[in-house]
Amino acid sequence: MPPAVYIVGLGIFTQGTSEFMLSGLLPGMAADLGVSIPDAGLLISAFAIGMVVGAPLLAVATLSWPRRTALVWLQAAFVAAHVIGALAPGYGVLFVTRVVSALAYAGYWGVAVATVVALVPPAAKGKAVAVVAGGLTLATVVGVPAGTVLSQYSSWRAAFWAVAAATLVSLVCTLLVVPGGRAEAGRTSVKAELRGMARPQLWLSYAVTAFTFGAVIVTFSYLAPLLTEVSGVSEGWVPAVLALFGVGGMVGLVIGGRTAEAHPLRTLGLGLGALALFSALLALTARSTVVVIALVFLLGLVGYVTNPALQSRVFTLAPEAPTLVGATNTAAFNVGNTLAPLLGGLTIDAGLGYASVAWVGAALATAGAVAVLWAARLQRAGRDAVTEPRERTRVTA
Repeated sequence: MPPAVYIVGLGIFTQGTSEFMLSGLLPGMAADLGVSIPDAGLLISAFAIGMVVGAPLLAVATLSWPRRTALVWLQAAFVAAHVIGALAPGYGVLFVTRVVSALAYAGYWGVAVATVVALVPPAAKGKAVAVVAGGLTLATVVGVPAGTVLSQYSSWRAAFWAVAAATLVSLVCTLLVVPGGRAEAGRTSVKAELRGMARPQLWLSYAVTAFTFGAVIVTFSYLAPLLTEVSGVSEGWVPAVLALFGVGGMVGLVIGGRTAEAHPLRTLGLGLGALALFSALLALTARSTVVVIALVFLLGLVGYVTNPALQSRVFTLAPEAPTLVGATNTAAFNVGNTLAPLLGGLTIDAGLGYASVAWVGAALATAGAVAVLWAARLQRAGRDAVTEPRERTRVTA
């Protein structure tokens, strides 16, 4: 595997840490900024809004850019936004920097996948994309807990400075290692890709993506205050529990990667059913420390076991739209990432407590499972011309 693939994965790791680290920073940020924890949680939604807008927009805007140039400028914008965020005098400025950071990160995702796929032979494309996607998983296992520890010993602003510094290192490595080639020869036009996107099954798959990730992120977003305020976990142990969620996610990715190719809808259905069950159990047993810790691991596992199927199935449904189909799926992930924390914050503001966010997760997972059943019915009825899974194309992030 070319070293450039790992350097691009490093960029996903540094920026992905910022995507999820707020789950461990919310209490300190809320106190420092003088806002409630639900209001601080909206910063997670702000990042997701930027991802929703930025993924398809920048996928199109950077089609003709040299890839290394695009990666470097997008990382530079990300670093600048985090420096401003670390210095932000109040909530409003920080909110804007989260949106800008997400726009840059969304663009980086799209260019990153195109870059690594062009660097390796066809037989190694899946592995190359897995390395890039692994950067995000590593962020949940290492980066997010590290940011939480740093914020506890210093402040949440220190975590922002650390992400900016790490991304700057990644930027320099990109300049030194990643080739400066242009877009792939023979790439389809925007018009051709838009025609390929016009499939009902594809958009139903995007809905499944949004429901699934929303079900995962709504509990994860408020996990730190739930652990400390409801489950009785001390602040010092919160990073370890967050890391446990990431470990579960890595196990889930391995399992899902082995089942998604042959049984995509079955993987999604079983994963979402288990996610609904474990989320409901968390809501019911939130005061039991031991049970909650076990459920955190299981939520990470069943939440991420669906990821390979979510990522690869959209390329099967629209193989003639390789650029927009992945970018729109990234946007769908972040529709869930935008709305779910908002719904969780509403239940907390309504006086239902932090455990109520797990009920929101259970409801979203159930909705996703229903959508999967609908997709299975459409497939059996032959309403889509795509045959699964034989026409499987590459898995992207």
